[in-house]
Amino acid sequence: MFSIKKIRFFQPDMMFQTIYDITPEVLLNQGIKAVLFDIDNTIAPYDIAAPTNEMKAYFKSLEAAGLKMAFVSNNRRERVHIFNLDLGYFYVHNARKPFSNGVRACIRHLGIPKENIVCVGDQIFTDCMAAHGAGLEFYMVAPVNKKESRFFRIKRFFERPFIKAFKERIRKGQKSE
Repeated sequence: MFSIKKIRFFQPDMMFQTIYDITPEVLLNQGIKAVLFDIDNTIAPYDIAAPTNEMKAYFKSLEAAGLKMAFVSNNRRERVHIFNLDLGYFYVHNARKPFSNGVRACIRHLGIPKENIVCVGDQIFTDCMAAHGAGLEFYMVAPVNKKESRFFRIKRFFERPFIKAFKERIRKGQKSE
């Protein structure tokens, strides 16, 4: 039997439709000073090599608010490097999420206490687990690309009970522990 704490390990701390809904004000009101972003299907579809002007403007707005950023991705070095070229943030490629080593490397690099860092991603079984495993909160966004491979559709199916439990907990007004 799962305890409530174990179930919450697989639940986001907050949910948003897109990264653009995670405004500097939202982050600063939560005491956040740094954000670790997944790239693929969180910020951009897999087939977008470099950030769009809208994406760049979003990151500039976070920077202007004094927030630090880093990328933690399971994708190859080349993909992450090209995406980050114009932005210049610290990144970890081949992060092997759900393991937390890549997230921890970002934490060390930023030098900011864990309670002031949040991870943003689109998947429970990679991003959420890696964030919670490293002791960070996790903000989940809907996947950018709705057309996914069979593998991802199966993963999304198994994520549903955890997302439902999160929504029920929020509906009841319960906070994360």
